[in-house]
Amino acid sequence: MLRRGFSILLLVALAVELSFWFGAGVSVNDKDVWSSSSEKGINGGRSLEVRFDGAATHWTDALPVGNGRLVDVVLFAWKGNERWFQFCMLVQMLNKLLQPWTPENGMGFSIVNCLFHCPDLEDTLWTGTPGDYADPDAPTTLSEVRKLVDSGKYAEATAVAANLSGNPSAVYQLLGDIKLEFDESHAAFDKGTYQRVLDLDTATVKVQYSVNQVEFERDYFASYPDEVIVMKISVNKSSSLNFTVSLDSKLHHHAYANNNSQIILDGRCPVRRIPPHVFGNSIPKERDALGPVQHTNPKGIEYFAVLDLQIGDGVGDVHVLDGRKLQVVGCNWAVIRLTAASTFDGPFTDPVDSKRDPSSESLKKMDAAKAHSYADLYSRHVNDYQALFHRVSLQLTKGPTNATKNDKDGVMTTAERVKSFKIDEDPSLVELLFQYGRYLLIACSRPGSQPANLQGIWNKDIEPAWDGAPHLNINLQMNYWPSLSCNLKECQEPLFDYISSLSVNGKKTAQVNYGASGWVTHQVSDIWAKTSADRGQAVWALWPMGGAWLCTHLWDHYAYTMDKEFLRNKAYPLMEGCASFLLDWLIEGPGGRLETNPSTSPEHTFTAPDGKPASVSYSATMDMQIIREVFSNIVSAAEELGKSDDLIARVRKAQARLRSTTIAKDESIMEWAEEFADPEVHHRHLSHLFGLFPGHSINVGQTPDLCKAAEKTLIKRGEEGPGWSTTWKAASWARLHNSEHAYRMVKHLFDLVEPSHESDFEGGLYANLFTAHPPFQIDANFGFSAAVAEMLVQSSVRHLYLLPALPREKWANGCAKGLKVHGGLTVSVCWSEGDLDQLGIWSNNAGNGVKTLHYRGAAATANISSGMLYTFNSHLECVDTRTLL
Repeated sequence: MLRRGFSILLLVALAVELSFWFGAGVSVNDKDVWSSSSEKGINGGRSLEVRFDGAATHWTDALPVGNGRLVDVVLFAWKGNERWFQFCMLVQMLNKLLQPWTPENGMGFSIVNCLFHCPDLEDTLWTGTPGDYADPDAPTTLSEVRKLVDSGKYAEATAVAANLSGNPSAVYQLLGDIKLEFDESHAAFDKGTYQRVLDLDTATVKVQYSVNQVEFERDYFASYPDEVIVMKISVNKSSSLNFTVSLDSKLHHHAYANNNSQIILDGRCPVRRIPPHVFGNSIPKERDALGPVQHTNPKGIEYFAVLDLQIGDGVGDVHVLDGRKLQVVGCNWAVIRLTAASTFDGPFTDPVDSKRDPSSESLKKMDAAKAHSYADLYSRHVNDYQALFHRVSLQLTKGPTNATKNDKDGVMTTAERVKSFKIDEDPSLVELLFQYGRYLLIACSRPGSQPANLQGIWNKDIEPAWDGAPHLNINLQMNYWPSLSCNLKECQEPLFDYISSLSVNGKKTAQVNYGASGWVTHQVSDIWAKTSADRGQAVWALWPMGGAWLCTHLWDHYAYTMDKEFLRNKAYPLMEGCASFLLDWLIEGPGGRLETNPSTSPEHTFTAPDGKPASVSYSATMDMQIIREVFSNIVSAAEELGKSDDLIARVRKAQARLRSTTIAKDESIMEWAEEFADPEVHHRHLSHLFGLFPGHSINVGQTPDLCKAAEKTLIKRGEEGPGWSTTWKAASWARLHNSEHAYRMVKHLFDLVEPSHESDFEGGLYANLFTAHPPFQIDANFGFSAAVAEMLVQSSVRHLYLLPALPREKWANGCAKGLKVHGGLTVSVCWSEGDLDQLGIWSNNAGNGVKTLHYRGAAATANISSGMLYTFNSHLECVDTRTLL
C-alpha cells in the first residue's frame, strides 16, 4: 500500500513561488540554532530550484518528486490529435516520477514509472518470489578454487570460480500509465510563458504556460504523511479546463472506471524475469530456477491503484467514456489523487500466500486522503518534508563578484548553468546539487520504505539498467553516505531493515555454500533479500563482502547518534552475525596470517604471473580493509555495551593476524596481495582505498605513509569514470585534506550529458541534475552531497577537523549549518576570505564528550556538555556558551 512515500519525476512545467512557515510550537531546525555575524557578508536567500523553460525531450529532463514509496515519470508526446501522459507505476518504493508536460511534444504527461508501495515494507513492484539462495554444490567448487589459488593458478581458479555464481536477481518493474488527453488548442501555447520548476524548499513541482491568454497551471507533490500523490490542474478563466484521464499498464492488468470520479487499475507482476543480458564470456553454469519467461499467466506480486478525480467550484461535468476513462468538461480546476497497494508482505512471504488486500488498503488510503482538502494535504506535506530538509543549509560564494551571477540564476535554466560551470564555476550551483542529493534521499528512502536502489526509485524501463537492483560493492552504500553527515539519519531506517532481512537469508547461504556460521551477502540483491552470488563471471559475482560493508553503516549510525538502544537491539546482533561469518571465512595462510581465499577486487581483473587474465586470488586489499573495519567496530560496540564473550575474544586475536595494507613498488597502495600487473590502471572502482573512505583505517592523523600512498593511488587511477567514481574520488581527496584535487573532482562532475548519445560520456549530469554512469544512476547524487560535507567538516570519535579540504579561492566565503559529526554533535561553521571565522557546536544527547578541534595544524580541546551551545573563534577559542532552548 502507498503507506508513506511516493516519488514523482515531473517533466512538467513548474514555477513554485510558495513559502511555508511552520508556526508556533515547532522545534527549531538545526541550521537555525546558531548564527554568525559573518553570514551577513554572504549573498544568501538564493532559491533552490531545478528549472526548465521548455518541453522535455528525454526522460532525464524529468523533475523528481517523492516521499519514499511511489514513483511516476511524466513524458509528453503528440499522438495524432491526443496528448498523452504516461504514468508507469513501479512497485518498489512508492515514489513518483513525473516527466514534464510539454506542449511542444504534446499536452500529455507520461509517468513512465510509478512505484507503489504498501505498508510494512510493501513498497515495491518486482518480478519474482522468495528464493533459495543456497547451493549444496558450492563447497566442492570452493575447495577446488582454493587449491588452484594456493598453487598460483589464478586464471584457472577464475574459470572454476564462475561455478560459484548463482541466479540473477529479480527486476524492478513498472506499474502503469496515467493518460491525460487535451484538445489541440494546447499546441498553440505561448512559449514565453512556459516554465517548469522543482522547488527543493517545498518538494513541489509546478508547470505554467498560457494558451490564447488562458493561464494553465499544474502542481505536483507526493505526501509522506498521507501516503498519496497529488496533482492539481487549474486555469485562470472559468470553465476552460477540459481533458480526459485514464489508466493503463504494460503488466498484466485490468483498468476500469469505478464511478464518475474514480479509476481502478489492478494486476500482477510476472514471476519470471526476462533473461538477463550476458556480457563478455559465456557463463559456465547458470541455475535458472525461474525457468523461461512467463507473460501470459503471471503469479507474482499483485497491485491495486486508485485514481480519484475531484473538480471544484461546482463548475463543470465528468463523464465516463468506454467504461475506463473519465472526461472532464468545462471546469475551473481539478485535483487528482493517487494511492496504491500490493500484496508484497516482506521478502519471506510468497505473494500467493500474502494476507494483504491491496484493494481495501488502497481505497482506505484514498478515503483518508479525500478527508483533507488540497490545501491541507499540501500543508501537511510541506510540514513533514521541511522538518527534514531544513536541518541543513549551505551558502557558498567566491566573493563580491558573485552577486551579479546569483541574480541571474533565477532566469537561467539548470542545464544552462551546468554548461557554464566549466567557465564561471558558480558556487551556488554546488549548493543546489548538494541540497538536491539531500532532497532525493528524503524522496526515496523514508521509514517503512524499501532502501534506495540503483536508480533510487526512479526508473522508466521494464528492463532497467542492471535490473534496478541494489548493488552492494559500492552503489547501495553510497546511496546512504549523506544520511549521517547531512543530518538525515531517519532516511537510513530502510537500509537497516533491509540488512536484517539479508541476515536471515544470508545465514543459510553462509552455512550451505561456505560451511560458515553467521550470515553473508554478495554483490547484487533485490526485494527478496537475495544473498547468493550474482550470475556470471567471478570478477563481479564472487564477492562475499557485501554484508560486511553494509555492517559498517550500523556502527557509523551509532557513532553519529550515540543511540545506545539502536546499538544494543538493532546493530549489535547484526554485527555479531557478520563478524562470526568473517572469522569462519578467514583461513590460515603463510606465516600465520589470516587470509581470504578466494578473493576478488570488485569488477577488476589483473594479469597473473603467467600472463593470463584473472580476477580470483587471495586477500585482496579491500577484503582485508573491510574485515579490519568490521572487527574494530564490533570491539568498540562491545565496549560500549559492556560485552565480553568468546566471539569478541576471537575477533581480538584475529585482528593482529590480518594482512596489512601494503605499499607497492610504485609507492601506491597494492590492490591485491601480490603486485600483479594491472591492465586497467584507470579502473572506475577505488576498492583498495576503502580504508581511506568511507573506512577509517587510513587517516592523516595516524597513517601518514599510507595517506601518501593513497594520493599516489588516486593520481594513478585518474579523473575519468562514471559519476559515482567521480564523487568517491572527491570524498577520498577530501579525506586526505587535499582541497585542490577534491575540488577538481567536484568540477569534473559538472558536465552536461546529452541523452541522445550518452554513451559518449563518462559521468556528468543530466539536465535535471540526475547523475550519470551513464545511464542514470542515483548513487553519485548522494555521493556528491557526502563529498561536499567531507570537504567542510570531518570527524572521528575524538577529533573534529574544520574546513579540511576547503577550496579557498573557489568558495572564499560561506557557511555550512546543521552538519552532523561523530559523538552526536551538530556543527555549524562559517568562513570569510577562505579563513575560518566562527564555529558552533552543540549536542542534544544525554552525556558529555571531549573533542580535539583541528584547523590548519592548530589544535584545541573542547569539552562539550549535552544541552549546551558553544561558539569558537578562528583561533579555536570558546567565546560564548549558552543553554539550548
